Amino acid sequence: MLNQKSGLPTTTTTTTNANPLSHRSIVLGLITLAQFMVVVDATIVQVALPSIGREFVVPVNGLQWIITAYGLTLAGFLMLSGRVGDIHGLKKLFLIGVLLFSIASLTGGLARSEIDLILARVIQGLGAAIASATGLSILATVFPEGDERNRALSVFSAATGSGFAAGMILGGLITATLGWRWVFDINVPIGVAVTLLSIKYISSTIGQTGSRQNGQRHLDIFGAVLITAGLMLLVYSLSIAQNVGISSPQTLEFLSLSVITLIAFLLIEYRSKAPLIPLGFLRRGSIFGANAIALLQVGPFVGMVFIITHYFQQVRGYSALSAGLAFIPMGFVVLVISGFLSTRLVNRFGVKPLLVSGMALQTIGYLLLSQISVAASYIGGLLEPMLVIAAGTGLGFTAINIAALTGTRRGEEGLASGLINTSRQIGGPIGLAVLLTVANFAIPAATGHPVVRSAATMAMVTGFGFAFLAAALLTMIGIIFAVLLKQKRHRHAGLVASTIQHS
Repeated sequence: MLNQKSGLPTTTTTTTNANPLSHRSIVLGLITLAQFMVVVDATIVQVALPSIGREFVVPVNGLQWIITAYGLTLAGFLMLSGRVGDIHGLKKLFLIGVLLFSIASLTGGLARSEIDLILARVIQGLGAAIASATGLSILATVFPEGDERNRALSVFSAATGSGFAAGMILGGLITATLGWRWVFDINVPIGVAVTLLSIKYISSTIGQTGSRQNGQRHLDIFGAVLITAGLMLLVYSLSIAQNVGISSPQTLEFLSLSVITLIAFLLIEYRSKAPLIPLGFLRRGSIFGANAIALLQVGPFVGMVFIITHYFQQVRGYSALSAGLAFIPMGFVVLVISGFLSTRLVNRFGVKPLLVSGMALQTIGYLLLSQISVAASYIGGLLEPMLVIAAGTGLGFTAINIAALTGTRRGEEGLASGLINTSRQIGGPIGLAVLLTVANFAIPAATGHPVVRSAATMAMVTGFGFAFLAAALLTMIGIIFAVLLKQKRHRHAGLVASTIQHS
């Protein structure tokens, strides 16, 4: 039956009355804080890169690996982390993830060379993948489907959506005051606190009972290796495409390897008796549509932030800190809408209207940004479309999470959360590669325009305009997926076990 307020399908999920709301709120706070650290660390290091390069005497190409190493392992291990959590216990995996992330952060802050730092970022990305996938799964288990889970997911989504901009702001402030090493060290006390409190407040039985009942104690090792390798190859190929072009032989070689590996994974899953990702799961209700929309939402957004940051610094002469501060209004709008407004709207109108509205607002924002020029001002020309995009992102972020988790059966929370997180993680490099490719194609055709400052600058900004048109096209496709979104009822095989310990 449908929830009368949200229009979402409900499931026969219950929680025991012995689990007080205050305990669930503490769990929500812990998971949200861990997720905020994971997202912030994707961008907080970017502003610190020049300082790191000066200390280690590393060129720009070498510094890029400090960013890429984190993104590769984060995207590659999300699916595996979510499924292992379903089988062996979400709390156990969550604690391992937070501890790995904290230890790697400490190691990064103590690094004596760029190699040490890159290795620390690899481990940090692995810890981030484990904590992010299992954290969302814990929320799906602790909070019953409906209004209560929607509110919890809105807080989680607010941390995810605002963390990206917050990373750039915090990176500039910390680097300018305490030094770049504190960009990593600041995670350590937070991680230790999250770990200790999680031991007390999160039940050890989360995610285990359902897995045993469904007979899913077996992990498809071959499938896990293939999906991890395929995703890492995909993210790596799209990352190098930013420097050498998406049509370069090197990029095409790694893209081909990624496609072959992922096809092999699908064939293995089709024949496996205990697949890592049951292919029927993707056809269920809103799951496929939610993941497609997530990819189409995040991809253009990440590309837009990269291009606007480059525009501020290269065209308008902003410092790195000033460029980061320029995103404060966007982060604030995403935080307010995803954290406070979207839940009320979902409970009143349902998921689909919010997804359609959110993608439509993003489309309008990108179309407005496509008019960008060399002389465009921040207040008069860029801030308004940036805020429109932020509003659309905030509206859609929580709704996507709800749609991706709606109807999951016992023992599938990790699978669903790993899948939606993976879609977002691979959406970023895909969107960035597409937008930069479009921008680069537009540059030769623009060199004949009248020179305002220089032909190169004029051509670059013209290319940015075409890239934003491509972003609008991607979000238009997202609107189609949102309109076609289907949500069906799915029954749980039993009752959800107690998920929070008594104090």
